[in-house]
Formats: sequence, structure tokens, C-alpha cells
Amino acid sequence: MLDAVLFDLDGTLADTAPDLGWAANALREAEGRAPLPLATLRPWTSQGVRGLLRVAFDIAPGEAGYDALAQRFLALYADRLCVDTVLFDGVAELLDDLEALGLAWGIVTNKRMRYTDPLVAQLGLTPRTRCVVSGDTTAEAKPSPLPVLHACQLLDCRPERTLYVGDDRRDIVAGNAAGCRTVAAAYGYLGDSGPPPDWKADLLIEAPRELAAYLSRTLRSS
Repeated sequence: MLDAVLFDLDGTLADTAPDLGWAANALREAEGRAPLPLATLRPWTSQGVRGLLRVAFDIAPGEAGYDALAQRFLALYADRLCVDTVLFDGVAELLDDLEALGLAWGIVTNKRMRYTDPLVAQLGLTPRTRCVVSGDTTAEAKPSPLPVLHACQLLDCRPERTLYVGDDRRDIVAGNAAGCRTVAAAYGYLGDSGPPPDWKADLLIEAPRELAAYLSRTLRSS
């Protein structure tokens, strides 16, 4: 039996790459560099500022100049949280199906609360989601299981009766460590996580509608 489904945000529920990519390119242009194609930036979106600065500037946390670039990037992104960001095709219908099946659902993301909460609201999800756990809600972010376990507590559901869905290996690591069943969203950004079949998820989906069909079959047979 299942009681709840938890989702990563960027690359799983919402296609945030256009707005995050815009911020990366605006920063590149301010530095006198040509913009990069969105297709080049997209795979790194799930890793947030760290991943996008890596591909846009070949710079990593701890290196000289990284912190200043990161703050400028985040300031740009804060002004463009939900201009071109949309839910992935099939997500709205999936959420409708979850609610029709009587399943609670929530969001567990590494995006900071100051960006998560307004984005979730602008996507029209705030009245519906039962919990939102951001990257700075708990003492550790994913791949730690703490954010997933916290979400289970908020939903009053047992981890073993919960699915966690994400498009990055760290999502699956966090969900597995929390004791949840896990779903790899192969339609997402994936980054440098390697092939999704290698992530040790319980289920691999190529589109949100596949999860809806799986849940319907699972609940009918239970």
C-alpha cells in the first residue's frame, strides 16, 4: 500500500531550465561572454547554481570568485523565477490522479526556501501540495535522507509507504536511505548522474503518465 508521493521540483515536477538558463546567460553576457544554448545548460539545472556555474563558467564551489558569481546568479534568478517555467507535460494530470486516488503528495527539493515557496505558488501548486521541504529546511540537503524523512513526518506517513520521485541520482540515494520506494524520472535533467537504470531506483519512468498508470495498477491490486 501507498500513502503518499514526494517529488523533487526542478526537472521532476517543473521545467525550470528556461529561467535558470536565462540567469546563467545574463551573467555570462555581463562578463563579456556569448550566451550558451539552452540545450547545453539544461542537463545541469537539477544541480542548481553549482551545476549551472560549472557549465557556464567552468568554476566550482571553493574556487576563487565562485561565491561572488553565485550571489550575482541568484539575484538575477530571483527576478525571473517563473517567467518561462512550466510543469512538465503530464504533471498536472498526474497530480489530479494522485488526489483522485486519495494519495497525499509533497515536494522535497534542494532549492532554497526563498526561491522554492514563491515558485511553487506561481505554479499554482501551493493550495494543493501537502508539504514543501526546501534545501535549507533541514540541517542537511539531499543526498541526505533528512529532507525526505522530514516530509514523511509532515505528511504523517511511513517512509515504506511513500514514493520519492526525482531526476538526479542524489534523489534516489536520499529516498532509498530514508526507506522509501524510489522512482527515477528519466525525462528530467539527469546532469552527470550517469544512466538512470544504474541509480538503483525501484521504478524508472520516461514520462509522468507512466507513474500515474503504475500507481493505478498498484492500488487496484493491493
